[in-house]
Amino acid sequence: MSDQINRRQFLGASAGAGAALLASQLAERPSIAGESGQWPPKMPPAKIHQVYIGRTGGIYLSRPTAEIEKFEKYLAKIERQLGDVTFVGGEVVPPTDVANVVAKLGHADGVLLFHLCGHGGGAPAQAMAKILDVGLQTAVFSQPFSGHGWMYFPQWQKEGKKVVLLPTSDWSEIDEVVKLMRVAPRLRQTRIIVVNGPLGTAPACSAEQVKERLGVEMVPISIEQTVELHRAVDPKAAEAEAEKYWISKAKKIVEPSREEIINSARFYLAMKNLMIKERAQAITSSGCMGRPAKGCLTFSKLNDLGLVGACEGDMDSTLTMLMFAYAYGLPGFITDPVFDTATDALIHFHCTCATKMAGPASERLPFTIRTQSDSERGVSLDVEMPIGQDVTCAKFINLDTMLMSTGKIFKVTHDELGCRTQFWTRVPDARSMFLNWGGGVLEGGTMTLLHRAVFFGNHMQSIRNLGVLMGFRVVEEA
Repeated sequence: MSDQINRRQFLGASAGAGAALLASQLAERPSIAGESGQWPPKMPPAKIHQVYIGRTGGIYLSRPTAEIEKFEKYLAKIERQLGDVTFVGGEVVPPTDVANVVAKLGHADGVLLFHLCGHGGGAPAQAMAKILDVGLQTAVFSQPFSGHGWMYFPQWQKEGKKVVLLPTSDWSEIDEVVKLMRVAPRLRQTRIIVVNGPLGTAPACSAEQVKERLGVEMVPISIEQTVELHRAVDPKAAEAEAEKYWISKAKKIVEPSREEIINSARFYLAMKNLMIKERAQAITSSGCMGRPAKGCLTFSKLNDLGLVGACEGDMDSTLTMLMFAYAYGLPGFITDPVFDTATDALIHFHCTCATKMAGPASERLPFTIRTQSDSERGVSLDVEMPIGQDVTCAKFINLDTMLMSTGKIFKVTHDELGCRTQFWTRVPDARSMFLNWGGGVLEGGTMTLLHRAVFFGNHMQSIRNLGVLMGFRVVEEA
């Protein structure tokens, strides 16, 4: 229930551009990702260049050659499981000259280096250093008994190289870092529909800075344009959508009428059509409380589909949700949190919530259809979260810092004083988190200071690795 902008102001229409102008704008803009008419829009696979580095002669001959075959099979399995990553390269250095590898990296999104063997800071470490100097996001996998060159690897991170170090016997850590390597290239192909202007930290609200830092394009749309698009949707199609996805699946319906639910479904179809034409992966609106319908159901279904729908024009949270969606396939829940130090609880609540919080392939959580709480109008959701679920609370601010904390859901409530979806998470020290909110680095109005996005799972270490790959810092709010 943020108040950086008075919600009643959202009811006022923006400049009346009209549907004809919007259509011409859509036709003129270049496509970024996804084929025409594709829903949800698809992105090409991330391209990861793999390289095997280490001495292969003498007593080191048998193990490295055997390991290469094992790694090749393992990477093929990752390709099949993820479906959106392609491994290329596969050179062995030596005998391949590292300069020949460097020359091929121009078309790669990331590099995966396998340290086969080698001692000290000799040829293997020097070869890896030359690849790191290219500047691509890189991971180095160095399992036990790969020699002693690992002693020199931490220095690369201290020098600011975008390299994640994996000195481990757990091969599944390769899977995790490969998932993270999808984030940056996908962001560079991302377009966000921004209705009625963005809100949040100043850098996140600057289309130029967002484009320069992340490659993301912000597409401005007025409220009046969304009204025109809403009018263009066939009411019968909206009724079918409302019945199939919402009315027939709800645990119960409390306040909203059937007509109000159909109107919200009509808005979803309008935004779906807009996103298809724009080949956009996300939408956020600072006018989501007003005409032509509240955005709660629209954003919920977009998040169910693996896209991003973010309320109140919150660009920081929108970018956070995109990162988590690209890395883990998970939707985020934008929250207006409060504390209860008596139970070490961080309580999350809001009126927009996905029903597939474990990802698009998961079962829908039980939900009740309600009005939006503080206006007592429109249509929103009370989604019941699973007790015992680990969660990560995060927000990417100022385009350079990720605020993070973790917790575990221990209670679900339906208090009329709060927004519709409510759940309590146990945190290590609620009072410390209360006093450290924002980590000493976040400034702004109520929404900017308050909002966070909550995701299923504990992703603390993984996001630290993403920060290394993408060049942002991680600040723990605890």
